[in-house]
Amino acid sequence: MYIPKHFQINDDEFIYEMIEQYSFATLFSVHNGEPHATHLPLILNKTENALSGHFARQNEQWKDINNQQVLVVFQGPHCYISPSWYETSKAVPTWNYVSVHVFGELEIVEDQTVILDSLSEMVNKYESPVSSYNYKDVDSKYIEGMRKGIVAFKINITRIEAKAKLSQNHPVERQELVIQELEKSTDQDSLQIASLMKKNLVNNK
Repeated sequence: MYIPKHFQINDDEFIYEMIEQYSFATLFSVHNGEPHATHLPLILNKTENALSGHFARQNEQWKDINNQQVLVVFQGPHCYISPSWYETSKAVPTWNYVSVHVFGELEIVEDQTVILDSLSEMVNKYESPVSSYNYKDVDSKYIEGMRKGIVAFKINITRIEAKAKLSQNHPVERQELVIQELEKSTDQDSLQIASLMKKNLVNNK
């Protein structure tokens, strides 16, 4: 990923926050000699420095991915930035965004206990605390039948690249104008970018 110095993220906690908050990722690998991608939720294990998830068994991307170096892209908030918000007419449109690229070696997981624990962890992450659904209450035979339809994996992280393009290359006054306009929006990504821009300005004062 092309990352100019002023857009580079070196804050591990912020990176982990983006991975966990925007955990529906895109996993890229080479399958049958061509690039392939699958969109899927992933769980971050900071202690093990790893990601875990599973493919649908019918998705043949898994068949030659074991021990392969893969790329996972986590796309954070993003939004259009209009030059009409600036104090000058000498400007062009751009896009502000946060993106995290994770590189690692993928290994297929065969241990059934690990697989079931991983599935339970994923349900607990996404299911509402007040939901009436309880994964542990589901018939074990049904769970076993569904488990046979997936291929679990773990990605041992080797490198992370992270970028936050938040108008840092513009004067502070212009950044403040952009924030004001974004905060008028009802779009959640625009509001999130505005919030991140404000935090960035505060941190750099």
